[in-house]
Amino acid sequence: MWERVKRLFRSIFGGIIDRAEDPELILQQVIRDMRDKVPQMNNNVAQVMATEKIIEKQVVQLEREVVDLDAKVKAAIKMGRDDIATNYIAVMQEKQTSLTSAREQLEVAKRASQQALKFRDNYMLEMKKRQAEAMQLINENKRAKMQEEIAGMMTSFQLGDSASSFDDMRNKISEREARARAKMELASSSVDSQMQEVEKEAMNMQAQDTLLAYKRQMGLISDSAGPGMATESNSNSAPSERVKALE
Repeated sequence: MWERVKRLFRSIFGGIIDRAEDPELILQQVIRDMRDKVPQMNNNVAQVMATEKIIEKQVVQLEREVVDLDAKVKAAIKMGRDDIATNYIAVMQEKQTSLTSAREQLEVAKRASQQALKFRDNYMLEMKKRQAEAMQLINENKRAKMQEEIAGMMTSFQLGDSASSFDDMRNKISEREARARAKMELASSSVDSQMQEVEKEAMNMQAQDTLLAYKRQMGLISDSAGPGMATESNSNSAPSERVKALE
């Protein structure tokens, strides 16, 4: 029974975790984790190289001391001071022993530095490779999401939901356009529009009469009642006609 309960909980929570996992976010976190290790790795390599530099300085210092003691031994022998020469020889032997040990340590430190640098370089190459692979996987995941969305949209079109909505809106717009055209036709054929056309024609006729009056007054058109009377009548009637035209 307990095994069945554990299996049940594993199946439930395993499914929840599997649905909650976003490959893009997880890959980005993996890249960040790899980048975060680089500073610590560089620090470790720097410590190994610093140890090599310290031992190298010790070797140089011991070599100088051995050379200096050798010169002192020779000087003591020349002076006939064998006792002092013996002391210098004892000290020089200790320094030579330390120099041999330091040289061995220097070789070990050099190999350690080379290995640390090689490991760091290999890690950087592997990190770049993983980053490129992760970016490719992220792009593939984005394309997969886009394809899923397009497939969902195509499925909805196949089911007819969106297609029926488009058809309904198309029919409503066609009906509205037809009603608008009908209203425009009714408005253009109504009594008000006809009266507006009559008034417009009357204004045009009145403007033509005013124009003829101006021409008679200026003597450009002769009056049938006689030249003098036409001129006088036109001069008297033109202002009144102009007033009427303006009114």
